[in-house]
Amino acid sequence: MARVRDVMASRLHTVGPEDTVGEAVAVMAQNRVGSVLVMDGERLLGIFTERDTVRALSQSHDAPRHEIVSWMTSDPTTVGPEIDTEEALRLMLDRGFRHLPVLDGGKVIGVVSIRDLAG
Repeated sequence: MARVRDVMASRLHTVGPEDTVGEAVAVMAQNRVGSVLVMDGERLLGIFTERDTVRALSQSHDAPRHEIVSWMTSDPTTVGPEIDTEEALRLMLDRGFRHLPVLDGGKVIGVVSIRDLAG
């Protein structure tokens, strides 16, 4: 049985809590990813996704200048690297997520997307 560790992306795309929605969207576009992790040093504060981008822009014309903390999902659900991929996929489908941070010993080591799990 495959584990999340086997399919996750280990290159982290991050922004800080002081960064703006526009900066986060630029990081996602430049790296062709659907989410960024909002980090305070090594501590995970939240996740900001394509869906959050749409929500922000639909609710505020100047959203690109807003701090990311206004639009991110705080304290996101996470999984460990040894969880099996079927369980991670079930969690994502049940809760409507497309990205899950992967933590090992409290430290972020990757992100798994629904695309990683469905492939």
